[in-house]
Amino acid sequence: MNRFVKSLGIYLLLFALVIGVAWFFQGSGGQTVTAVEFSEFIQYAKEERIAEVTIVDTSISAKLRSGELVSTYAPTSMDLMLLSETYFFPQAEEGKLLVHSVKPSNGSLFLSLLPTLIMVALVIVFFVFMNQQQGGGKGVMGFGKSRAHMHKADDLKKKVTFADVAGLDEEKEELEEIVDFLKFPRKYRNLGARIPKGILLVGPPGTGKTYISKAAAGEAGVPFFTISGSDFVEMFVGVGASRVRDLFTEAKKNAPCIVFIDEIDAVGRKRGAGLGGGHDEREQTLNQLLVEMDGFGENSGVIVLAATNRPDILDPALLRPGRFDRQVIIGVPDIKGREEIFAVHSKNKPLAEDVNPKVLARRTPGFTPADIENLLNEAALLTARRNGKQITMNEIEEAITKVMAGPEKKSRIITPEEKKLTAYHEAGHALVASLIPGSDPVHQITIIPRGRAGGFTMTLPKEEKYYATKKKMENMIVHLLGGRVAEALTLDDISTGASNDIQRATECAREMVTKYGMSDRLGPVDYSGSDEVFLGKDFSTRRNYSEEMAKEIDEEVRRIIEEGYDRAEKLLSDNIDKLHELAQVLLEVETLDGEQFQMLMDGKVTGPELVEKMRSEAAARKAAEEKEAAEHLAEMKAQEEAEAAKRAAEIKEAGNTNSLRWAIDTAAKEAEQIRYEEEHLDEFYEHTTRADKTEAAPEKNKDDSAEK
Repeated sequence: MNRFVKSLGIYLLLFALVIGVAWFFQGSGGQTVTAVEFSEFIQYAKEERIAEVTIVDTSISAKLRSGELVSTYAPTSMDLMLLSETYFFPQAEEGKLLVHSVKPSNGSLFLSLLPTLIMVALVIVFFVFMNQQQGGGKGVMGFGKSRAHMHKADDLKKKVTFADVAGLDEEKEELEEIVDFLKFPRKYRNLGARIPKGILLVGPPGTGKTYISKAAAGEAGVPFFTISGSDFVEMFVGVGASRVRDLFTEAKKNAPCIVFIDEIDAVGRKRGAGLGGGHDEREQTLNQLLVEMDGFGENSGVIVLAATNRPDILDPALLRPGRFDRQVIIGVPDIKGREEIFAVHSKNKPLAEDVNPKVLARRTPGFTPADIENLLNEAALLTARRNGKQITMNEIEEAITKVMAGPEKKSRIITPEEKKLTAYHEAGHALVASLIPGSDPVHQITIIPRGRAGGFTMTLPKEEKYYATKKKMENMIVHLLGGRVAEALTLDDISTGASNDIQRATECAREMVTKYGMSDRLGPVDYSGSDEVFLGKDFSTRRNYSEEMAKEIDEEVRRIIEEGYDRAEKLLSDNIDKLHELAQVLLEVETLDGEQFQMLMDGKVTGPELVEKMRSEAAARKAAEEKEAAEHLAEMKAQEEAEAAKRAAEIKEAGNTNSLRWAIDTAAKEAEQIRYEEEHLDEFYEHTTRADKTEAAPEKNKDDSAEK
């Protein structure tokens, strides 16, 4: 609020200053002076229409007899002299004209420059003001200053350490050496060891690269500089290099310390011709970064950590030993790492007894630490929306689905025909997945729209898998095509709902042929071509095979897709009754979990029996949730009333205490006054007696005089 008032005051001051300058140069009186040509002014003088004239150098201003004000300039001093001798002086001698001759002021030059000076001063004040608003002295006049934020060691230690980092055991070991060196450098110097100058953290977004860097600085208890790679680059040439120099100057002053550069690929990509140009600001910034990292003395105490998810585009000079000596790969956590991450992020959340971190870890393959933190937060928000006391497995399951597929769109109006199409499409996916040997089991089926999808079928692997086999990829293609085949078999038509399935199946088949060498016809040969296009490299990808080979690749991809389609068609045709039954159940209840689906496929229950059972369970669950929510609301209301009563009692007690304290203070003051009066009572009587005697003496003298 204070900053807003200050900014508003400055703007008002500038506005008032501009208005004042405009008013000053506008002049007073409100009468307009008309500029006329010198020849027209001569005609006025000749016709004796001028009543009063003022001459300043070669400038002439006059007041006409009609009251109008005019002005003009004499071309030369001789012209002014002729005009005066011919008209002004004779008319003045006759009393028809009043002539004023004003000597030019010495300050005329200053007055003429005054508007320009005021405008320049206003511009300077504006720039200074904008510079202060930028904060930290790094505004308009501080382009070359580093934008890195320095975090003090004490602050970092309170925030995060290695104990707060879960699921990255091997990565923490790599950084623990750095921490140990910063704490005990002599141990390494005595052995002649050189600590790495830089460590590059490589991994997908959200895997914890920045978090583990802060933990390293907090564990070491040293200052921590953070900056993004994009903060170095500006539109002004040389600014990036200047910021690099300033960053490392500050780091050396605060050594030992850690400098963390996030997204270093923004400034450290390959130099040379390409989409980025060959001689741009980024190259100068990168060159300065290379020079600064080379300029470190051995064991100087400044360690550079950088993070990127595109190590392939970094300049080789940046990755050589002596600059970034190590590369630490931070990947997606495995099931054990996810279990530890769930335990860390759920410390401050009340979880119900049915929530098991092991189950959650198995339920979330491919989730990064950021995804896990986000889904637990979504589960907490959902629980609060339902007025629950604890986060149950139902809320977490719904949060996982929301993170993966988007929020439910129950309000979307869907026609019965589209709902039936979606039901058969998702039933085809689920049935094919259950019929393929070795396929991942179905975890959930729903025809409720989420995100851009009208519905989805989710499968869940039984265990962590790091490689995909040829049979696994072929089964995946069959599973993806199950929805399109179900539409064609049951509805005698096909829809655009299978577009994403077809795209993924085609990409999978093409990678099998061109990248993984899984085609018997083409053999184990890589036909995937060069890397993708990005700034700093080639303008386009290049094919390393002929047109004939491209035709064979397309034919092989088509063969794999057609074989997958035929397999899916045979599976669904042989189990058409199960397909109809599953679709009818989905039309009734909209969502099935993996256990309910498997009961239906195993024949343990019929479709109508499953629908009735799910509806009764849903009603009982809803009643229990409503009862729990009502009890929770009543408990919260009671707590609020108790807190309100406690606050009222405290206020009352504080009021009584204040009244008692006021009474005690008043009594103390009165006692002090009485004690003071008692102590000075004798002096008071003595003073009063002396005053009475002094007043009585003049009366006695007066009586004596009267007697005489």
